[in-house]
Parts: sequence; structure tokens; C-alpha cells
Amino acid sequence: MAQIAVVYHSGYGHTQRLAQAVAEGAGAQLVAIDAEGNLPEGGWETLAAASAIIFGSPTYMAGPSWQFKKFADASSKPWFSQAWKDKLFAGFTNSASTNGDKQITLDYMFHLAMQHGGIWVGNGMMPANSKAATRNDVNWIGSFSGAMAQSPSDASAAEMFPGDLETGKQFGQRVADVARRLDR
Repeated sequence: MAQIAVVYHSGYGHTQRLAQAVAEGAGAQLVAIDAEGNLPEGGWETLAAASAIIFGSPTYMAGPSWQFKKFADASSKPWFSQAWKDKLFAGFTNSASTNGDKQITLDYMFHLAMQHGGIWVGNGMMPANSKAATRNDVNWIGSFSGAMAQSPSDASAAEMFPGDLETGKQFGQRVADVARRLDR
């Protein structure tokens, strides 16, 4: 069975809640990037052992959090030895605005995965874009390259939209399914 890790930073708890949904769908181990941009003890070893790594970060000021960027910069050590080459990668993000430049954060994660010689997995979901669609439908935001969620700036993490959390769960399941198909 594939070993999958979800490495993420969350500033206010919303991205953590999405990370938990993604991990639940993927059967993955969570690796939280702390407020100083560091991984917990054993975090790098967990990523080294994983056959798939799912990145997660809130979108702040048109990109991932500085804590996620610090992690990305620190990943130059496995990059130098090509330790993550041919692993599966995927990503997710959350911001307060419906758009909020989330695509830029997913693009950042995609390019990080490509620098590591990885294989990117998109969400494989159709968007909920019909007249009958509601805010709690799966993939209501309409992303294709990863999972996106939107949390109003005055909402707690407990108030996240159920459709966004279900999107995260199904996204995690897709990564796990692709990993199994590729026997990773």
C-alpha cells in the first residue's frame, strides 16, 4: 500500500482542517509545518519514505505562506540528491476570497514538485458550475490542478463549507487511487 504524506502549514486552522480532510481521503500521515516554518521531529524522514507527497498552504498575498516557502527552500537537500524524484505530488490551498489568487499557490506547489522530478496529480473533478449548483457542492470553486477551499475572513475553522471539506477528502482519495494504480 502506498505511503502518503500531507505536509502543510496552517495559520488560523482552516488549512489544517482541509489537510485533515485530504489526509482522511488519502489514508495519509499529516506533517504540520510549525509557525516558524519547521517540520516536526521525524518529518523529513516521513517525506522521504512517502511515495506521494501532498502539499498544503493557505494563500496569503498571492502565494503560499512564508512558512511553507521556508519548508520549500529547505527541501533543496532532497532536491540536490534527487531523493524525491518520481514521487507523486499534489497540492491544496485555502483563502478568504473565492478566487484569492489560489491558483498561484497551486502553481508554486506544482513547480516545486517539478523541480523535484515529481509527477503531479490534479483533482480530476468536474466543477460544480451549473445553475443548480450550490456553495456546498464538491469542487464549487472549480479547480482542476488541486483542491481549493474558501473560508470567509470572519469564519472560524469549524465554519468551513462542507463542500470544500468533501472536495478535499475526494481529492485525497484520488491521489491514493493514482498511487495504487501506479503501484507506488
